[in-house]
Amino acid sequence: MNSEEEFYDAETGLESDDSCEVSYKEATVYAGNQTANGKVQTENGVWERRATLPAPMFSRNDFSIWGFLKKCIGMELSKITMPIVFNEPLSFLQRISEYMEHTYLIHKACTLSASIERMQFVAAFAVSAVASQWDRTGKPFNPLLGETYELMREEEGYRMISEQVSHHPPISAFYAESLNQDFSFHGSIYPKLKFWGKSVEAEPKGTMTLELSKHKEAYTWTNPMCCVHNVILGKLWIEQYGTVEIVNHSTGDKCVLNFKPCGMFGKELHRVEGHIQDKSKKKRLVIYGKWTECVYSIEPKVYEANKKVEKKSGGDSKKHKQGEQSPGVDDADEMPDVQETVTMIPGSTLLWRVAPRPPNSTQMYNFTNFTMALNELESSMAGVISPTDCRLRPDIRAMENGDIDTASQEKERLEEKQRAARRERAKDEAEWSTRWFHQGNNPYTGAADWIYKGGYFDRRYSDLPDIF
Repeated sequence: MNSEEEFYDAETGLESDDSCEVSYKEATVYAGNQTANGKVQTENGVWERRATLPAPMFSRNDFSIWGFLKKCIGMELSKITMPIVFNEPLSFLQRISEYMEHTYLIHKACTLSASIERMQFVAAFAVSAVASQWDRTGKPFNPLLGETYELMREEEGYRMISEQVSHHPPISAFYAESLNQDFSFHGSIYPKLKFWGKSVEAEPKGTMTLELSKHKEAYTWTNPMCCVHNVILGKLWIEQYGTVEIVNHSTGDKCVLNFKPCGMFGKELHRVEGHIQDKSKKKRLVIYGKWTECVYSIEPKVYEANKKVEKKSGGDSKKHKQGEQSPGVDDADEMPDVQETVTMIPGSTLLWRVAPRPPNSTQMYNFTNFTMALNELESSMAGVISPTDCRLRPDIRAMENGDIDTASQEKERLEEKQRAARRERAKDEAEWSTRWFHQGNNPYTGAADWIYKGGYFDRRYSDLPDIF
């Protein structure tokens, strides 16, 4: 196993506020079509998606990642495979599908006539895509080469297919489309990682592309940097940081979002701030909020005036203790205390707000309602989904059912089966052939990308590899 694969998947979360406790009295609210408790009824009102897992997560209190890693001193990092107890019962392909949790933001953008108005919802969608990572202390399973995952959400008007197209380096490609041909959303993720001793920094290489068919627009962006703290000692926590530029290739509009690092005292923890500019580089809207809570937009003049008033009144009046020291090299990176929730500026428009997690989330790997249903295997799926779909992986299924011994055994078996298949291909000098995606270039940026070939939903699954 490649260390980049293992550490990239080990995304965790920070403790944060339970909800976005802001006043909506003076804010214009664009409501989404989210449903209470993540349950969606069918037309006859009988069936609902599950709101819990078959078994709660295992306690990790008796396991020490340092106790494991210290045995690996002197070994190549590429030889390190994390114990299954640190996993969550999902494949990384399913983790990618969590980008779609707030698809209603894309639907809203499709209904608007002004490009700047559309851009603000595209920006909110880009921010919302990382929200589910908050407080996620488990790593998803590394996808096997050729593994797939389909997500069909007819009631929300879209479907999605993803495929693990490369193992070394690990690359996951995905394609989602509106059932009404209103939009398509696609991309590939190739993580580049750096291990800094106490933390792992992940750069999610790869381009996200959103196309709005009705408006003949295409938007591209890359996701922010991710840093997982305390991979050896202390409490795992995560921060997102870096500049994300969303470009409208049709109009020249651009949104520049700054995911702020938490800083010495955690003052900027979770915060996102930026602006939307038109092709003449004139600022049209300011975007602000937290990626764990909510995102607002506001007129630049109003925002700047509020900043001036805030500065005159002293701004952050909280004083930190004198003599407070930063952590030493050998100490854990202290997780900052969570600051107050986002203060809504009068005249702001609420674009997005994170949905409350289910009451049992902490016992269920801190999953959201949306995430809770991703590995659900309905009887109607038999013979319909591809035999390479990760819902059929026995190690993930065993872990979800609370059987960690079987999950560990199956994980080892699948990994050895994958290695044996690779040896056979090498012996025959045969190259791996992807099924649903092919290598190409992004039509808007020119960067290397993986392009969906089409045909998955025709349900012709002959000659697929036996990976499970």
